[in-house]
Amino acid sequence: MQADSKKVLHQLNIAKGQLEGISKMVEDDAYCLDISNQLLATISLLKKLNCDVIEAHLAHCVNHAEGDEKSAKLQEISALLKRLS
Repeated sequence: MQADSKKVLHQLNIAKGQLEGISKMVEDDAYCLDISNQLLATISLLKKLNCDVIEAHLAHCVNHAEGDEKSAKLQEISALLKRLS
């Protein structure tokens, strides 16, 4: 993986903490919209993190690939973008 591993792990730990907090909110019967807001915050963090990982992949793995390997990597990105939309 070409993304900053420390940053990715840090962000994943934040998301994990957010999910644990959301689970606690559900157990404590918190207000539905408060739970929803926390879910949206976690989703947003994971989406941004995914973009960072993809950008690092494009900058390094795709950019430095040659020939058939580059074509294969571009097809992988294309398939990923279809799943994202």
